[in-house]
Amino acid sequence: MNVAFIGMGTMGAAMALNILKAGHEVTVHNRTREREEPLAAAGARRAASPMEAAEGVEIVITCVSDTPDVEAVALGKNGIIQSARAGAIVVDMSTISPSVTRRIAAELATKGIPMLDAPVSGGSEGAREGTLSIMVGGEAPVVQKAMPVLSAMGKNITHVGPTGAGQMTKAINQVVAAGVYLAVAEGVTLGIKAGLDMDKVVQALSGGASGSWVLNHRSGNMIRNEYPLGFRVRLHRKDLAIVMEAARELGVFLPGTGLVEQIENDLISQGYGDEDLSAVARMIRQKSGVE
Repeated sequence: MNVAFIGMGTMGAAMALNILKAGHEVTVHNRTREREEPLAAAGARRAASPMEAAEGVEIVITCVSDTPDVEAVALGKNGIIQSARAGAIVVDMSTISPSVTRRIAAELATKGIPMLDAPVSGGSEGAREGTLSIMVGGEAPVVQKAMPVLSAMGKNITHVGPTGAGQMTKAINQVVAAGVYLAVAEGVTLGIKAGLDMDKVVQALSGGASGSWVLNHRSGNMIRNEYPLGFRVRLHRKDLAIVMEAARELGVFLPGTGLVEQIENDLISQGYGDEDLSAVARMIRQKSGVE
């Protein structure tokens, strides 16, 4: 298929490369243009704007940082809506507001352009390895048409409901992730204070009910107190703002998520916003006197 991919961040660049490796024709665009260069070296075409990228392609994928960015890329004066042909599919793989997603989809629909909201989970490793979990909102026939491209990026692709359902599912994912990261951070810090060999503790826990992706892949960061980038604290904090907005709209009480939101605010204020999300352990360690 002929695909445009807009957004060459930590996740997007790896996802676009996997689409290219799967044999699809790929055009890339990024606001910071030099980030397009590795994809161009691998065989992708470069475009100067989202509007140029969307010209004549079958699928346009967006993977950018926040809700206003998706609005600008999709609906702005140099946006996708200005050039995409009727029937082309827009697939937004960012994490943004479910309500704004529905509004963007409605605007695109006036031009005959269907939209899927398809946020992902699995971190930078999943993006590189093409094993992301993709939660898709939209109409079933459109999902089916986009499946060859989605399959190049993920292994667990689930059509969760109508437009906006993908973003709401991602919000739930971020609630669960927040709780798990916090729980692993607390457990690791407790074990360190008790003088245990934490590598052995993690090995023991991994085979039981406490086993999780976070325990297996991020507890080492927490033990070493080093947080190389996987998924930025500040981006998860952005996601939690979306979660808390949805919770207020629906009247849902999320005390654990609110606590993680506060911890992330503190980390960002201390200059740790670009560290991996596992840096929540940094705050737990600080408060516990573990350095």
